Amino acid sequence: MKERQPNIGLARICRLFGITRQAYYGYLSTTIDLEFEHELIIKEVLSIRRNHPRIGPRKLYIMLEAFMQEHFIKMGRDALFDLLASYKLLIRRRKRMIKTTQSHHWLKKYPNLIKGYIPIQSNEIYVSDITYWKIETGYIYISLITDAYSHKIVGYDVSESLESECHLKITHHSDR
Repeated sequence: MKERQPNIGLARICRLFGITRQAYYGYLSTTIDLEFEHELIIKEVLSIRRNHPRIGPRKLYIMLEAFMQEHFIKMGRDALFDLLASYKLLIRRRKRMIKTTQSHHWLKKYPNLIKGYIPIQSNEIYVSDITYWKIETGYIYISLITDAYSHKIVGYDVSESLESECHLKITHHSDR
């Protein structure tokens, strides 16, 4: 013998949750509309990405504005980010792998004479470092000498090569 399931109508279920049937159907309609809009946007994003596979969401948003207006879709940039994230369509940034310091070499490594020492006045310890900028013709190298207490730059040199001569008679700490 087949057991009879109790027949609970939608109106009764809505009353149990404290909402009207109209509110339920309104929510259902909105949800269906949103899902349809999201599918349209995702299809358009995939279409754009066929030609531009690494385009990010900010540029995608600009490219999608006309499409969204044409289809009467209202979506902000942050909502587009969230939508792309939910479909795992965000592009990961490539990490820049510029390595400027080569620590594994045969040259002498000098001990750090000021390790743990905290300067208490200006002109007590100078530290130096070197960096570079890429320009159209290659690189320029910038060497800075800084007061460890005040963090002010007390000397600098800009050069087109790493070969330099230093005639300053100051004690300074550098990273080789």
